[in-house]
Amino acid sequence: MPIFSRKREQEVQSFVLKVVNNNCSELEALIEGPRLEGRVRLCVVVLVIPVENGKPVFERTFAAVTKEFSTSGLSLVVDSARVPEESIIAFRWEREMRFVHAEARHLNPMGAGFHQLGLQLIRMVRPSEYPELESVTF
Repeated sequence: MPIFSRKREQEVQSFVLKVVNNNCSELEALIEGPRLEGRVRLCVVVLVIPVENGKPVFERTFAAVTKEFSTSGLSLVVDSARVPEESIIAFRWEREMRFVHAEARHLNPMGAGFHQLGLQLIRMVRPSEYPELESVTF
């Protein structure tokens, strides 16, 4: 093994450790102060169905990835600063789809065109409320 490859490996490990430490949710919570609810980092693919005038706008549906969950909300990583005030979040759960009505609470830039969208989860939505939900899947 060449002598310099260990140095390169250590350099990569040092960088990855810095990235993790600078993005660790426990450390972020200390900086921001105590939160009322804990957060769990979890990456799950969801569909966001915008709601306008009380009705879902299916043609504007887009995919996103969750970042964190709390008991009353979640945050998504989205690739646009234009996000709906209200939406239905579609989750795949045990080979079925589940839908939750959500309201936007904050939108923070992350860099490279990505944003963190904080949502408050309001209520479960039944597909019978909007028959088009029956065909939503991914």
